[in-house]
Amino acid sequence: MDQRRLAYIIVSMVTVAVIAILMLNNMFEEVPRNHKILIVISATLFSGLFARALFPAEQPDEAEPKNKNNLKK
Repeated sequence: MDQRRLAYIIVSMVTVAVIAILMLNNMFEEVPRNHKILIVISATLFSGLFARALFPAEQPDEAEPKNKNNLKK
């Protein structure tokens, strides 16, 4: 896997985990602790899968010219 792509995926996963922890601790005190842990883990894994699908695996090739024979019409 490309290191640059992996860096984006890890950053998005960590960001989602931190925000999920903060939201669950500040806004949802009534949720049991083991449920909070499961929610954070599942949100982190889902964001990693989502980021992996969104970020391209390879750099796109340069666009091919419309006129391949370099002939003027």
